[in-house]
Amino acid sequence: MKVTVVGAGAVGASCAEYIAIKNFASEVVLLDIKEGFAEGKAMDLMQTASLNGFDTKITGVTNDYSKTAKSDICVITSGIPRKPGMTREELIGINAGIVKTVSSSLIEHSPNTIIIVVSNPMDTMTYLVHKSTNLPKNRIIGMGGALDSARFKYRLAEALEAPISDVDGMVIGGHSDTGMIPLTRLATRNSVLASAFLSKDRLNQVLEDTKVGGATLTKLLGTSAWYAPGAAVSALVQAIACDQKKMFPCSVLLDGEYGMKDICIGVPVILGRNGIEKIIEIELNDAEKANMKESADGVRAVNDLL
Repeated sequence: MKVTVVGAGAVGASCAEYIAIKNFASEVVLLDIKEGFAEGKAMDLMQTASLNGFDTKITGVTNDYSKTAKSDICVITSGIPRKPGMTREELIGINAGIVKTVSSSLIEHSPNTIIIVVSNPMDTMTYLVHKSTNLPKNRIIGMGGALDSARFKYRLAEALEAPISDVDGMVIGGHSDTGMIPLTRLATRNSVLASAFLSKDRLNQVLEDTKVGGATLTKLLGTSAWYAPGAAVSALVQAIACDQKKMFPCSVLLDGEYGMKDICIGVPVILGRNGIEKIIEIELNDAEKANMKESADGVRAVNDLL
């Protein structure tokens, strides 16, 4: 099992680290455009192998896609953050160009690969990969919902004063502060609804804290987070590589599911060796349906900028 991660920054390096530590891949290729950067990250990570007990080979390369050949799974983390004075359109234009070039270069050398998109705006970048490549839709996956759900479970466990292994919950919708929909109605502690333990106001606070999870970390760190995004990617990669048939909310291309077409947005899916094995349609109440429509409208507005 060979996995390529494009972008050796904090998120990409965390992806490579968590994938290697889980020891299910034979090789992880870390690629970056900055001369020597991926090579240095790979060397540093390989020097932890004897300490962390993994045998996965990590290889760093500078912009040489031939080294990614025959990758089973490719992860795209590359792109730039929004800078002061930069319009949203400019950011999307730059990142769209990067993601389009990266995805075509990966597919040239690994035509049977499965692509996981991390670059932001994530739902729109996932949609772009669909529109600019000939990959089947089951082999293009946006990571966002897996990360948002992990942040939701963190906030639920905090509110419940419970170990996180007791808690389950899911976030659907767009991967943005305004677009994500934490399903508090369905959240549980060991199969008991969280609403049995928490007041409506406290659950609503969990919802709001989840929605600004990324922005909260950016404010504290001065940059985007990387540990949880890296862990979220590694969980998706492992589910595919090991054919685990696990359910994660991911940004996927809908064709009638949830009453939507021609849009990538977060919904629960089963992940296995073929990528997206099945899209799961859960019964939403009227409020959740309205939230989903609003979220989709926001994603489409960003897509229009492409």
